[in-house]
Amino acid sequence: MSIVVGYVPTPAGEAAAQAAITEAGLRGEDLLVVNSAREGSLVETTVASDEDLSRVLASAKDAGVRAEVVRGTHRDDFTDEILDLAEQHDASLIVIGLRRRSTVGKFIMGSVAQRILLQAEHPVLAVKPPR
Repeated sequence: MSIVVGYVPTPAGEAAAQAAITEAGLRGEDLLVVNSAREGSLVETTVASDEDLSRVLASAKDAGVRAEVVRGTHRDDFTDEILDLAEQHDASLIVIGLRRRSTVGKFIMGSVAQRILLQAEHPVLAVKPPR
């Protein structure tokens, strides 16, 4: 079993990564850090740099957690990639970060976090960044 975390280089993504590292340490499980770019996108703010991912991996190593990064691409929605990886790796937990969005923003753009919470067949831990 493993823990899957959807990581983006934002305060919510950092909070999710730290919570996932903590949970993996407590459970004695491996950590799968997922960062994905939208296919065909020329500019993607959710793509983590090598430095971002190295920092997350170093933090996991410091906590005694074995971690691996999965960098993929998604066509429509990051939700399917997270859920598929959770299934493939028999995840005991999916960890996601939450950010504040307006009602109109959620209506127009949708919410990956909401879809993961509603569609996941595995337990989900939703984390907010500290204020």
